[in-house]
Amino acid sequence: MPNDAETVSHQLLLRAGLVRQVAAGIFDYLPLGQIVKDKIERIIREEMNAIDGQEVTLPMVHPAEIWQQSGRWYEIGDDMARLKDRNGRDMCLGMTHEELIAELVSQVVTSYRQLPFVLYQIQTKFRDEPRPRAGLIRVREFTMKDAYSFDRDVAGIDAFYPRIYQSYFNIFRRCGIDVIAVESDTGMMGGTMAHEFMALTPIGEDTLLLCDNCGYKANRQIATFQKTAVAGGEAQPLVEVETPNVNTIAALADFLQIPETATAKAIFLMAEMQNNAGELYEQFVFAVIRGDMELNETKLTNAIKARRLRPATPDEIRAIGAEPGYGSPVGIQRDKVLLLVDDLIPQSTNLVAGANR
Repeated sequence: MPNDAETVSHQLLLRAGLVRQVAAGIFDYLPLGQIVKDKIERIIREEMNAIDGQEVTLPMVHPAEIWQQSGRWYEIGDDMARLKDRNGRDMCLGMTHEELIAELVSQVVTSYRQLPFVLYQIQTKFRDEPRPRAGLIRVREFTMKDAYSFDRDVAGIDAFYPRIYQSYFNIFRRCGIDVIAVESDTGMMGGTMAHEFMALTPIGEDTLLLCDNCGYKANRQIATFQKTAVAGGEAQPLVEVETPNVNTIAALADFLQIPETATAKAIFLMAEMQNNAGELYEQFVFAVIRGDMELNETKLTNAIKARRLRPATPDEIRAIGAEPGYGSPVGIQRDKVLLLVDDLIPQSTNLVAGANR
């Protein structure tokens, strides 16, 4: 048994002879595994056909121009496997097919009278996952069913969404898998709403927030909650206080004998951004939240439309006039900074924060 087969599901796949690992995140499907895979695909096809889906097969190798037109050629990082053909033309392995399906429909649909319709495919995809794990749970090469509805208007989309939503429950039920649907981040796909179908397991990587009383279900990445402002009394004059060797919120609250709700936390990040010409650049981001809160990087990334975030280095922090461990928005070089402030901050008075020294 390979040392990296840490999950029971991965171990059983190998012991039963369903799959064989070729490389990290890349597997052979052996005869028994192919039988199981074929059965799953048959169930998916039956449920897609039941909502009037029409099956297509789009190529796995995509020309770069189609991705460049959407802008995602520049937005997606190392997850996309890029290559050149013998003529030096940029290509990539398909990690998703929105660009290809949009190009197809733009060429064959000439009138609104041809709408609505649903296209779907079951196709191989490749995403260069940095940390493949758990057997077939997180892989680099995988088979994916993707479906696309084309409607005349938003009302048509709204009418179709519950049908595809229910079809997914039908698929999992027929496969014997208990799932719940939760609100989720739209990610690289974009859009205004998304649901993920989650199977609860101890080896899962996501954290879900579920409310038994109201039925709210959401991935922690996008979940919203009721935030309570803490009354701090009448606003007091700005006062500097010596806090030697106190460079964390917990240490600051302990040193001053105050709750963490009476503090403001400074978080320094560098965001990879893209301008209208498709050029990449880095933007210094300064986020301010109440001391007892945690920054949700998914929400921040979406809010500023960043490609990715990374922690700012001490030198980068000092370059904007701030001091690592003692950060404050007061006195920084604002022209170099994208400053974001959580809505709890203006609702709170007399917060204790760093003084940049």
